Amino acid sequence: MVAFTSVDVRNQVEAEMPWSERDIPLTVYDAILRTAQTHPDNNAISFQLLSDPDAKAETLTWKDLLGRVTQTANLFHSLGVGETDVVAMLLPNANETAMTLLGGMTAGITNPINPLLDVEQIAGILNETKAKVLVTLKSFPKTDVAQKAAQAAAFAPNVKAILEIDLLRYLTPPKSWIVPLIRPKVDARHSARVLNFVDEINKQPADKLIFEQSKEDRVAAYFHTGGTTGTPKVAQHKFSGMIYNGWLGQELLFEADDVMICPLPLFHVFATYPIMMSAIESGAHVVFPTPAGYRGDGVFDNFWKLIERWNVTFLITVPTALAALMQRPVDADVSSLKTAISGSAAMPVELYKRFEKATGVQVAEGYGLTEATCLVSVNPIEGKKKVGSVGIPLPYTDVRILHCEPDGTVTYECETDEVGEICIANPGVFEGSTYTEEGKNLGLFADRIYLRTGDLGRLDEDSYLWITGRKKDLIIRGGHNIDPAEIEDALISHPAVAFVGAIGQPDAHSGELPCAYVELVDGAMTSPSELLDYCKSRIHERAAIPKHIEILDELPKTAVGKIFKPDLRKLAIKRVFTKVMESGGFPVEVVEVVDDKKRGLTMKLRRHGSLDEDKFTSTMGQFASQWDWAEDA
Repeated sequence: MVAFTSVDVRNQVEAEMPWSERDIPLTVYDAILRTAQTHPDNNAISFQLLSDPDAKAETLTWKDLLGRVTQTANLFHSLGVGETDVVAMLLPNANETAMTLLGGMTAGITNPINPLLDVEQIAGILNETKAKVLVTLKSFPKTDVAQKAAQAAAFAPNVKAILEIDLLRYLTPPKSWIVPLIRPKVDARHSARVLNFVDEINKQPADKLIFEQSKEDRVAAYFHTGGTTGTPKVAQHKFSGMIYNGWLGQELLFEADDVMICPLPLFHVFATYPIMMSAIESGAHVVFPTPAGYRGDGVFDNFWKLIERWNVTFLITVPTALAALMQRPVDADVSSLKTAISGSAAMPVELYKRFEKATGVQVAEGYGLTEATCLVSVNPIEGKKKVGSVGIPLPYTDVRILHCEPDGTVTYECETDEVGEICIANPGVFEGSTYTEEGKNLGLFADRIYLRTGDLGRLDEDSYLWITGRKKDLIIRGGHNIDPAEIEDALISHPAVAFVGAIGQPDAHSGELPCAYVELVDGAMTSPSELLDYCKSRIHERAAIPKHIEILDELPKTAVGKIFKPDLRKLAIKRVFTKVMESGGFPVEVVEVVDDKKRGLTMKLRRHGSLDEDKFTSTMGQFASQWDWAEDA
């Protein structure tokens, strides 16, 4: 392992040899086989259904995992899955989830689906990917995954077999006696065969694959993007991109004796590639606490004890989870921790400081995206961290800050510290074919090579990458993507509404919360509370329901009549922070919000009297929003 401390180290790694000459496995199965031969008896993955630090847990060694993945891949092959066929998985975390993920991409193409999506969206993804097999939960208390799977399969006739995973085996008496008595019923109206996952894999050989793997790189996973309206876009991932993510982990971060705790879902690229693939290539151990991860009952209350139980060295997290953890005392021995790795959203400075003070370790922020098979950059684990940046582009990742025409033609490349669109090229980018729908790839690449991320940012003089905003309008609530069109479509259907602009407003806990600004039809009358009640029944997902609706005389618009959302964001920032000043008792005025070329939207503040500096700094540090004192302050 190379200590990733600086840009110089990154450059040295790249200078050793071209990526194409690296001794890397061709497939994920080959990578598991190599690690199982090197570290057969080392722990690979662990899962516990309940969050109690003394709860029953199941651990698979690398030798065990290889056998289970082999059986799973053989099962899928026996069900008619070839290299171009799709195995969909609608699952929370469990050891079987990892087996399905890895076995599916060995036999064919794995398609993880977020169980929090609604039935219509799940069915849309099953049809878009033409999934032949669906792996999901057997009906279980406190979850509706089985019910959603059955309903979605009824609208996806291409699904010929459904494999059910029963979480009952992870329980001990008396809970294991109770579940069969209270197991919810499922109304199955599909025609697919329903089989027991564990029973079926146990019929398969564990010592070898019953089919030949391709000798060439290929698409092995479909991951849908975020968004809450319509069918999400589906990104294609090749083995080469997966192996690249894992190689980065084993080369720069993890060793075979490391333990990662990952309460993030395996239907998301963060858990799958930077974490699971890094474990596969380094031989490290990954712990998955509860099916729902951070959302699981008691996870936050027991979290520090779980770190002690498993001797965790790397904490995998997101800012909202860290904020929740900082509300609990560190009530266990966490001296095994080396660092925390955070993604999904910007890290507030105060949260970074609080975590370091509470645990003695720092947080390394990173940046990745589904379309690039994830990893792009990260703050050095052992080197200089610039809090608020997303670190240094990783080896073999080329980041350019560009201005492009809609078709991808580059019109201008930005200078140091100049904001433009973040465009990337690395082994995780599937040039020209990022999405399954060809039409969605039009204009997606700059110079036909560099993936246009839709994020705005800059590279500073030390080559650290800073994200300053988004060309795309997604609202990111606690790492979950919300498409503003879902909110806008709901509100615009109200007879009194003429125009709607939905954006994310700053929030100390979730990073952003959805809010909406409305312009009414001439002469129409309604109220924000009426509009909120109206849209609640028309928005698919509770997380997308706006937390604030405001009626304006006129919404800001561009010359061609499009809602100009930067001005709405300025209004939201000023409103939110004016309230923060009032509730905190700070004699501070939010004078204006300006578009700073380096920092994005930045507040100008003016004080009117004496100020408790420590309290003020602590409060502002809970937000990722930028601010300065006005010049006449």
